[in-house]
Amino acid sequence: MSEYEAVIGLEVHAELKTKTKIFCSCPTTFGGAPNTHVCPICLGLPGTLPVFNKKVLEYAVKAGLALNCSINSYSKFDRKNYYYPDLAKNFQTSQYDLPIAKDGYLDIEVAGQTKRIRINRVHMEEDAGKLVHSGDTISSSSSSLVDYNRAGVPLIEIVSEPDLSSPEEAKAYMELLKSVLEYTGVSDCKMEEGSLRCDANISIRPKGSTKLGTKTEIKNMNSFKALQKALEYEIGRQIQVIEEGGRIIQETRSWDEALGITVSMRSKEEAHDYRYFPEPDLAPILIDEEWLETIKKSIPELPQARKKRLVEDLGLPSYDAEVITSSKSLADFFDAAVKEYSDAKTVANWVMGELLRLLNANNQSIDETLIRPENLAELLKLIDKGTISGKIAKQVFEEMFTTGKTPDTIIKEQGLIQISDESAILTIVDQVIEANPKSVEDVKNGKEKAIGFLVGQVMKATKGKANPGLVNKLLRDRLI
Repeated sequence: MSEYEAVIGLEVHAELKTKTKIFCSCPTTFGGAPNTHVCPICLGLPGTLPVFNKKVLEYAVKAGLALNCSINSYSKFDRKNYYYPDLAKNFQTSQYDLPIAKDGYLDIEVAGQTKRIRINRVHMEEDAGKLVHSGDTISSSSSSLVDYNRAGVPLIEIVSEPDLSSPEEAKAYMELLKSVLEYTGVSDCKMEEGSLRCDANISIRPKGSTKLGTKTEIKNMNSFKALQKALEYEIGRQIQVIEEGGRIIQETRSWDEALGITVSMRSKEEAHDYRYFPEPDLAPILIDEEWLETIKKSIPELPQARKKRLVEDLGLPSYDAEVITSSKSLADFFDAAVKEYSDAKTVANWVMGELLRLLNANNQSIDETLIRPENLAELLKLIDKGTISGKIAKQVFEEMFTTGKTPDTIIKEQGLIQISDESAILTIVDQVIEANPKSVEDVKNGKEKAIGFLVGQVMKATKGKANPGLVNKLLRDRLI
């Protein structure tokens, strides 16, 4: 790879979070028995006419603005004509020469370096149906069925310029794009359900060259890991072909997750003529300046601005701010907790440590957790007051996570209040000293580790409820 560089552009499809489809009133909810969320319009039956869902336009404009695009005051829909089994009408209603938004950008950060990735366009279109293959992949299947539930679900397609130079940059761009769409609320971005997926166009060329190589397209990757792994493999494959004296064929390839390779699907040596023409059944879209200003005002604080605020105003390390702002829901939880407990770094430690650990272990999202931000703040205040120790707090936190109860309730129910009575602790300290003469001798000989062992024995005897700082002090008073 030292002799070559990759040139990568991404085409990202995001399903918009509307209740109904783009041109009819069928629901957009994920799942359902095959071909039950359909009607004559999204099935493309003769004599039907589309009716444009205005919420789609609102979300598309909002996404375009959040991606630093210019919004076209005049745009239109077009028919993209091609034949494929999942396309009931034999054409897709999309946008061609006059998309809703254009000329945007996102600034990504990789290995401490910031790079601007230009966005060519954002356009609206309808989704196609879904092929259900008989085998594990399309290439290993003998037959396929078609489910049209997804047909007509509104999409925006976000097309980057070929400004990405590595799989790591592509992953960082995709992660930031997902965050922006989540923050604006235009898409749920559930990659596992296919509501955010991307195609990658990739070529390689000798380093220093300005001439683009022959590109291949990798279709429908729906995870960050798949995107990075597929690009890594394809770069290596293209280099090997060239080094062995072969030539890259312009083609569409798919990513086989199980084998860890890209697989040829179809050749694209000749440019496909989609015979675009304006959609005759839909009027052009005119954007009113006053309405556009209303949409601009509705855009919330976006992830990069939020990260900057957490670093500059709250003093968080850049890494902490990056993790917290990667999810709007997680950042909202953090901000709400900091309103109740002002030590932002301590809140960040608990959110990034205990909370994310339990969410991952239980395969939950932050939106599903029973823990409320104000209850985390209450727990941290109880530690500060000396009501419970840090160790007991983690035990209480797990119970909060499981039951949704407040920390005060759990502490009272389970009798977890920290023992800070000096005379009570001193009795146990004396018992531990008597039971561990060798460790006592080690302490007197200056071995600091022995103090830690004795503290542990006292904590064990009190089931973790003794104030550890007081235990340490009393042991030192007795032995040093």
